Amino acid sequence: MSERILVVDDDPDILQVVKINLELEGYDVDTAADGREAVDKALVDAPELILLDIMMPRMDGLTALRRIRSHGTTGNTSVILLTARGLPEDRVRGLELGADDYITKPFDISELVARVKAVLRRTQAARDLSPLTGLPGNFRIGQEIEQRIEAGGSFALTYCDLDNFKAYNDHYGFMRGDEVIRFCARCMVEAAEAIGESEAFVGHIGGDDFVALTSAEKAEEYCKRVIETFDDGILDNYDTADALRGYIEVIDRRGERYAFPMVSISLGVATNTLRPIISQWEASAIAVEMKEFAKKRTGSSFEIDRRTN
Repeated sequence: MSERILVVDDDPDILQVVKINLELEGYDVDTAADGREAVDKALVDAPELILLDIMMPRMDGLTALRRIRSHGTTGNTSVILLTARGLPEDRVRGLELGADDYITKPFDISELVARVKAVLRRTQAARDLSPLTGLPGNFRIGQEIEQRIEAGGSFALTYCDLDNFKAYNDHYGFMRGDEVIRFCARCMVEAAEAIGESEAFVGHIGGDDFVALTSAEKAEEYCKRVIETFDDGILDNYDTADALRGYIEVIDRRGERYAFPMVSISLGVATNTLRPIISQWEASAIAVEMKEFAKKRTGSSFEIDRRTN
């Protein structure tokens, strides 16, 4: 699906030229002749990016920008200001109101297209980062898997899941649960660095689920290092009494008390060394299947798919 752009300017010639050139780049482009029309259109169906002229009748661009930024549906929409004004305070005011970039008229159309692409690229990257761990999310994960499949070399996809995490969360609360998730993220990143995997990719699917992409040759070493790092540090996230006892007690809704072991980590690995993998969906399905085998064991463990068909 094409990214949608709303171009706002009271000059019909500029609207036409910009619309045509952006459509040639594959974008879905709508136009508005003033700030009020732009706000109305954006609130009905928020675009990914708005090219917004400052000097317009009925409602100027800065007023429109203020309204766009204050509304929930358009608060995160990217905005590039188009301005004929040369005064730096105008540009500063626009950036203070939340504009992502600006370009001064008259502009070169190739520069404007390049600015649009750059802002959309930055915005997509920022939106896809987990606010909890700072790791890339599902969009980037899918991209990375597909790129490695298309490249044709061998690779390993490791799926990570925490065991007994819900009990930990219920016992200590979600704030300390978040600390365990951040700790897991660090373990996965540091393990790749420790084994010299400079091209490794670590992503956060959500909750306590992570993935890592490494070379197939280093997959086993990577899993062992993740487990070693995780098991060495997880007890630091427990109260001393619980760590010494080796389990936590959780009371359910009926008042019954249950003992749960320490949080451990299970890893499932899919590789394309023994059989081909043709899509990200196939890779993730195999890795999840292997992770389920690993979870059947007590404590932290991993399982690598070694099937040939």
